[in-house]
Amino acid sequence: MQRITPCLWFDNQAEEAVDFYVSVFRNAKKGKVARYGKSSANVSGRPEGSVLTVAFELNGQHFLAMNGGPMYKFSPATSMMVVCDTQEEIDHYWDRLSEGGKPSQCGWLDDKYGVTWQIVPSMLEGMAADPDPSKSERMMKALLKMIKLDMAELKRAYDSP
Repeated sequence: MQRITPCLWFDNQAEEAVDFYVSVFRNAKKGKVARYGKSSANVSGRPEGSVLTVAFELNGQHFLAMNGGPMYKFSPATSMMVVCDTQEEIDHYWDRLSEGGKPSQCGWLDDKYGVTWQIVPSMLEGMAADPDPSKSERMMKALLKMIKLDMAELKRAYDSP
């Protein structure tokens, strides 16, 4: 059993966001939906029967989405990293998660719900940690010019003398 489950705090779009994320990831499922009962609705100011939490799973990782109100917002200080083996995967996740959102530099984007994602190739960590600093520097120089990451270009920069 997974012992740490990220909880994503939404104002009132938890179920909508979960339905979107489950449609984006191929290995995903929506779990149990908990609703505000009479006593919790009174305390929170939420309508009785409205969605409190939605459990979901993306690629084997469990999450909980919660409708907690407008007092907290997402920030890039916490992001979800999607590690991809192919450019096709990068393109898929980038295109879907950036729909209605805001692309940023170096493979980062904020989705339409404000959650920050990093869409990165699996080869990136090894290239960045290469013991030859000239290889990792060339790759990083190329990466810093990109919005959506291009695996072929990163590899070219890494391999070129």
